[in-house]
Amino acid sequence: MKRLKTILKYNKLILILVIIYSLLFTNYLDYKSNYKNEKYIKGYVLEKKVKNNKTILIVKGKEKVLVTIYDELNINYHDYIMVFGKLEEPKQNTIFNLFNYKKYLKEKRINYTFKGYKIKILKRNRNVFYSFKNIVNNRINKYKSKKYLKVFIMGNKDDIDGNIKDVYKNLGIIHLLSISGSYISILIYILNRIIKNKKIISIILIIYIVFTNFQISIIRSSLCYILFLLNKYFKTNIDKKTIILLLGSLLLLFNPYYLYDIGFLLSFLISYSLIHFSYLLENKNYIIKSILISSISFFISLPIIINSYFSINFFSILFNLIYVPISCFIIYPLSLVTMFIPIIDNILFLVINIFEKVSIFLNRIDFLTLSFSKIPFILYFIYYYLIFKKNNKFLLLIFIFYFYNYYLIFPRVYILDVGQADASLVRYKNKNIIIDTGGNYNYDNSDNLVLFYKSIGIKKIDNMIITHGDLDHIGNAYNITKKIKVDNIYINKYDMTDLEKELCRKKCKKVGEDNIINKKFFILNPRYDLNDENVNSLVIYFKLKNKELLFMGDSNKEVEYRLIEEYDLGEINILKVGHHGSRTSSSREFIDEIKPKYSIISVGKNNRYGHPNKEVLDNLKKSKIYRTDQDGSIMFKIKNTKLIVETCSP
Repeated sequence: MKRLKTILKYNKLILILVIIYSLLFTNYLDYKSNYKNEKYIKGYVLEKKVKNNKTILIVKGKEKVLVTIYDELNINYHDYIMVFGKLEEPKQNTIFNLFNYKKYLKEKRINYTFKGYKIKILKRNRNVFYSFKNIVNNRINKYKSKKYLKVFIMGNKDDIDGNIKDVYKNLGIIHLLSISGSYISILIYILNRIIKNKKIISIILIIYIVFTNFQISIIRSSLCYILFLLNKYFKTNIDKKTIILLLGSLLLLFNPYYLYDIGFLLSFLISYSLIHFSYLLENKNYIIKSILISSISFFISLPIIINSYFSINFFSILFNLIYVPISCFIIYPLSLVTMFIPIIDNILFLVINIFEKVSIFLNRIDFLTLSFSKIPFILYFIYYYLIFKKNNKFLLLIFIFYFYNYYLIFPRVYILDVGQADASLVRYKNKNIIIDTGGNYNYDNSDNLVLFYKSIGIKKIDNMIITHGDLDHIGNAYNITKKIKVDNIYINKYDMTDLEKELCRKKCKKVGEDNIINKKFFILNPRYDLNDENVNSLVIYFKLKNKELLFMGDSNKEVEYRLIEEYDLGEINILKVGHHGSRTSSSREFIDEIKPKYSIISVGKNNRYGHPNKEVLDNLKKSKIYRTDQDGSIMFKIKNTKLIVETCSP
């Protein structure tokens, strides 16, 4: 026991070493998969979700696999099944700083997804534990409040509407949809009143961890309770903060990908901090204590929330003072009671509706919601060092966070992966210029674009330039203007499409050949064609730090020939290739004239047009070619006389 205490004196050093190990493991090592190119897999169903004629399962065979099949199937937990389909490696984010689906699945120990087309149930569940879980799940599905019952009973928030989740994120109360320490404390209190046996309660908590599929917040709160009990029982007198650090280290050793799990980070950091600053809570009344707890939690979670959502609502301190008691002392207890007394479901459903409607209303109060860019690790370290040293200069660091990346010394140009569409961003000093916004018939990805803008420090867009009115160039524009401030919108001066008319509900400026935007962006659009929107597409030429860039929009070979005749373009450093690499653009004569060093093709993977055309690729072969379908988003940083290229590959 003395040796253990000696080791635990170095708990912070142990944690730092474990974090370094986790970083090395997740970036340079990996879990080896037992699957290769299987056409079918067999395994037990651990999790399931049925929505919109689609069934999503986590199946445990040789290892866990995420299975998707477009059918609503009557499958229960722990059924043994055979799925026929195709094994696929999950993709990473292809726009910088956004959600990384591959790392998310890695945290769940999932290496592959499986697109199924047929499922056979080989054996129905006979496991007593999973039979009970099926009974609970089937019972919950009969209730009107089933979405929230799944949250508070089963730890599953997948069924909560995405728009409502966004509201909770904006208000800073999304953590209430996780079974945190507060809920577990209430559960333990109830169990103590009924059972009054701490050993049995500990066993129930371990079973509950398995029942909820090892939700990290439940693991942390339940194991902390058990470890605190053991500490007291064996009279080891180990500090509670040390126990939390030890538990966090052990979980990271078990699964290094927890380091990227926001639930893991917030759960452990806030728990540790509330103990660390517990002296502030002594001899305080309930209201003052609640304000202090909410404030400590807010400032501790701030950098993690910033790097996850790129915005902070400073009203969330107040919102949590209201929402946490309602959630902990009304909604959560009602959820527990509803499982035994079904008639209570009506009351719970009413309370939830009020809860949601009030949240939607409060979400409109957004003047204290500020956007932040992604924060580098070194600023993280300094921030937490100052807080735990009780140095108030951490408040100054929040000010630095806000203006981080606001002003650029070195210009940057981004060509973003938006599928078979076009969306680019030019940044220099404190100016932000969008050239096209992408757009798709099947989905709106304007939220992703705005999130990306915020993640790199953009507070507003100075100029939005739309080359022409086709959906794949303008489709996201109107929604972007509703989500982030745009000072000026430019469209070509010819006949407007319906999408241009919608965008120009806001004031637009029409530009054509020989117009100059912001004293830097020259419009070279040479002619007007009544029947061809692509011919009318704006061609944009500009210089950044003596580097010449040419954005061709969807212009065709006819436009290229006119450009050769009317302008002495010279050699181009970066060419944004016309019309997604279509055979109608990028003629050999034009490419030989401008001799691009880098050629960027914005194109969707496996698109139905066959872009980019082989002849175009041959014409461009003397340049370095980047394609968004293969390289993801591309960023050029112009540092002095050098061009530094970064990609966000799938």
